[in-house]
Amino acid sequence: MSDRLDELERRIDELRAGVRRAMRARDGGAARGLRAELRAAERAWDALVGGEQPEEPAAKTAPLVTVREQVHQGLRLLGATAQPRLVVAVSEAFLGGTIRSAQLTSLRRDEERSFRSAPYGRPYYLCAALTDRLSPARGLLTLSTWPLERRVVGPLSPRVDFLTCAIAVAGREHADPRAGRLLLRMARNIPGATDGSLGPPDPDRVVAAARAELAVHAPRDTRDRAELARRAARQLDDVARLFGAATLSTIKKEYAT
Repeated sequence: MSDRLDELERRIDELRAGVRRAMRARDGGAARGLRAELRAAERAWDALVGGEQPEEPAAKTAPLVTVREQVHQGLRLLGATAQPRLVVAVSEAFLGGTIRSAQLTSLRRDEERSFRSAPYGRPYYLCAALTDRLSPARGLLTLSTWPLERRVVGPLSPRVDFLTCAIAVAGREHADPRAGRLLLRMARNIPGATDGSLGPPDPDRVVAAARAELAVHAPRDTRDRAELARRAARQLDDVARLFGAATLSTIKKEYAT
């Protein structure tokens, strides 16, 4: 019984700290979820002290880090716009993440709603990259804290960002075999990054090959992105700079509903 009480007390302390972090970040959704877990853990503690057999709290194995924060951590590690499946893979391999791609489907819409209801109420927002039409790029996530030049995408940007992400993955020490498999998949799409074997690639070789290709594409991509960023700053309001301008199809859909 003593061990079980100790375990529950540690869990309660962790949940209380998690609630405080969520409140400081003004993340009401995360705070509500953590408070529900906290109440369940406290009920289990009360039942055990009273001599009852408590039900196992459903939140016992739930992560303290929210899906939103796991995506944030993954993007920060990569350092460039990325597709959700890459963010999920990086989170699993390096950060102990538990997110699934399906959980990211409505995330950007939720972030936009939150920003519209309380602009800049959170320290960061997960948002879409902006295309050359300044509309949201489908399936590309970025962070609001990055400058516009990193959140817009020109013709060469997907390749430049992929190479940037590959360098970040290759430069990260890891013990999880999923990290090695992820690096191998990325290296196979970079000329000269592998020696043709089936084993894990040499990280230094991956970095060198990615940087060599970046040297070809980066100057043009930097100019394209700078021009797009100037247009976005000039033409868009605060909401659109983060989440993109409405396209004609979007406007039609809004009127239809």
